[in-house]
Amino acid sequence: MPREKVETFEQLYARLEATVGKLEAGGLSLEDAIAVYEEGMTLARQCQQRLDEAEQKVTKLKESFANIPPRPDLNGATAGTFEAVQEEIDVEDEPFG
Repeated sequence: MPREKVETFEQLYARLEATVGKLEAGGLSLEDAIAVYEEGMTLARQCQQRLDEAEQKVTKLKESFANIPPRPDLNGATAGTFEAVQEEIDVEDEPFG
């Protein structure tokens, strides 16, 4: 039994844009315009479902990485914590001063 070809989001979106273009161009009979509109709504729904799935995946990834404790660096400090250091500058040594 052959597998159904699953279209990518980009392919679905390109088809949706082409469908919108057909409607905007005009010249369709009422029946054809309704059929094209229906196809466009189906494509829009499929695109939205793909976006929703992608958003859920990103949310789950963010949540799973949020529970990972920070790793100490080589000096024993926790990554992401920084100490401000004031650098002294001698004005006479400035090349453009």
